[in-house]
Amino acid sequence: MLEQVEKVIMAPQGPAFSKLVQGYWRLGSWNMSAQQRLTFLKQHIELGITTVDNAAIYGDSEVLFGEALALDPQVKEQIQIVSKFGINGIEASINEKRVSHYDSSKSAIIRSAENSLKRLGVEQLDALLVHRPDYLMDADQVEEAFSELKKSGKVAHFGVSNFTPSQFDLLQSRLNQPLITNQVEINPINLSALEDGVLDQLQQYRIRPMAWSCLAGGNIFQHSDLQNARLRACLEQIAEEIGAISMTQVIFAWVLKHPSKAVALLGTGQIERVKETVGALALKMNTEQWYRILVASKGQPVP
Repeated sequence: MLEQVEKVIMAPQGPAFSKLVQGYWRLGSWNMSAQQRLTFLKQHIELGITTVDNAAIYGDSEVLFGEALALDPQVKEQIQIVSKFGINGIEASINEKRVSHYDSSKSAIIRSAENSLKRLGVEQLDALLVHRPDYLMDADQVEEAFSELKKSGKVAHFGVSNFTPSQFDLLQSRLNQPLITNQVEINPINLSALEDGVLDQLQQYRIRPMAWSCLAGGNIFQHSDLQNARLRACLEQIAEEIGAISMTQVIFAWVLKHPSKAVALLGTGQIERVKETVGALALKMNTEQWYRILVASKGQPVP
């Protein structure tokens, strides 16, 4: 029997999120009816995965999620909704020539949050994240927008995504409440967060990262280059050693072992694969096994 996914506190004064978070960025490609979307939502709630991740830029995913919620409004009380703002490029009219860009101005933040609330059909976001660092970010304007959204009850907590430590500190320096996460890519192929100070900073502040693309978009399983071949051989061997039923379980166990205590995002719309990932929470990976995966990725031993 699968163990129930526990809730964890994301940061000092932060919310409680489930240790695994269901990502809905691909919802539009799942080809589900509204009732099927609701059924899937209820199924992962039963497993303890109560936190869901979305964003303004994810096409119609917030609309589709909102349609499912509307079929059973009581479900809203069982989940924590995270959304993100700041990437623009899908609203340009057909006669305008524009590039995708970032916008963290006060008016853009408030407009994006309010539009997300309308699409989702809820009155409050549990967390709103800056989706990407904006080179033109005015931290004072962001603070003004966050304060207004907090005061109005439209957003409970705030965080960032893909921020460097210096960008994180800049924004935090203006805020009266702590940022509750930095959502960053963590997987055995992309080791940037391990090496650029992001996870060190979050551990220092006792803030949990949200790990996205834990499976590297499936590249580990699909690509035939030497790095991925090494990783697959290593993952398969460790799966046998720790009793995992798949490489997927080993990868999630590897991500969750890091002492920054990440919560991990899932991208699948198949409940059986969700259950497979939940099984990773019961696995015990030792330090040597964790480093074997790191070495397999790098193709050379640690110094």
